[in-house]
Amino acid sequence: MTLKQADFVFLGRLQQDYLITHDGQSHEGILGGNTVYAAIGAKLWSDSIGIVSRVGSNFPDSLIADLYDAGINTDGVTVLPEPHESRAFYAYASLEERIDTVPSSHYLRINQPLPKELVGYQVETHPCESSTFDPLSIRPGDLGPSIAGAKGAHLSPMQYLSHVSVPYRLHEMDVRVINLDPSDSYMKPDFKDKLPAIITGLDSFMPSEEQAESFFRPLEPDVWEMSEAFGDMGCQFVIIKCGARGQTLWERISGRKWRIPAYPARVYDVTGAGDSFCGGFLIGLIRTEDPVEAALYGSVSASIVIEGTGALFALDSLPGLLEARMDVLRPLVKRV
Repeated sequence: MTLKQADFVFLGRLQQDYLITHDGQSHEGILGGNTVYAAIGAKLWSDSIGIVSRVGSNFPDSLIADLYDAGINTDGVTVLPEPHESRAFYAYASLEERIDTVPSSHYLRINQPLPKELVGYQVETHPCESSTFDPLSIRPGDLGPSIAGAKGAHLSPMQYLSHVSVPYRLHEMDVRVINLDPSDSYMKPDFKDKLPAIITGLDSFMPSEEQAESFFRPLEPDVWEMSEAFGDMGCQFVIIKCGARGQTLWERISGRKWRIPAYPARVYDVTGAGDSFCGGFLIGLIRTEDPVEAALYGSVSASIVIEGTGALFALDSLPGLLEARMDVLRPLVKRV
């Protein structure tokens, strides 16, 4: 398989996840990262999915092989010659509260020893703006000629420099639809003058509700005022992800707005819910050219991912489940 065969391309980080679910179950060293969950959310709807990422020499080959075996094109994964941090720890105190610090205290809470792989682990911090790329951040040079003409691309959270430069290169390569999920690092009030450089020219800008509220502090605009402000920066659609309450969808040209429900899934692990929504949304937008229908694709993808742990779990869903959940959700969409 070569990347030119992938109609839909997902760009961002791969991780090794160490997590404790809200009911005290631990999972060590499983495949994770925003990009993986977004790609899986899309893979539920399409067999033509590729990933562009960078990993260190210490990233397990077996995890990349798992993606390949799942039918996801990994030709765009660059393995660097030196090791880099790929671990990510988080624990859920509840389905709504996620904590990513002091892993030893959380393993003590569930009466398990700290995994040796987490000895010395510290949360990575990234400056919101830099004149140089982080080693693992995607840069325009990572986009080989085989991506040209892809139907769509989704950028997962990365540093500002990646988000401001890579979409321009994707446009130059005639990628039809470009969506972006922003990073916490720059969704802050002091970035108001710089955010339009990211949003201009996007098809969809897809922040979480927490990110949107953080960006406008100390003001407290409602979700539609925030959506309009982001849309005025130059994108076609603004989707604000509101967790268990679903999503809001705003269309710039018409000013139309909708509330999209979350499917009432049997929730086990909410990791990757927002990312998988983004993946499903990309497929739906290109397949149907209807943003509401696309949002339903995303909601269904998220509903399946959160019913188990690990991104690849979702690929074992039963035949017909996607369409059945779409049928449940369509009547529940609300035009505002």
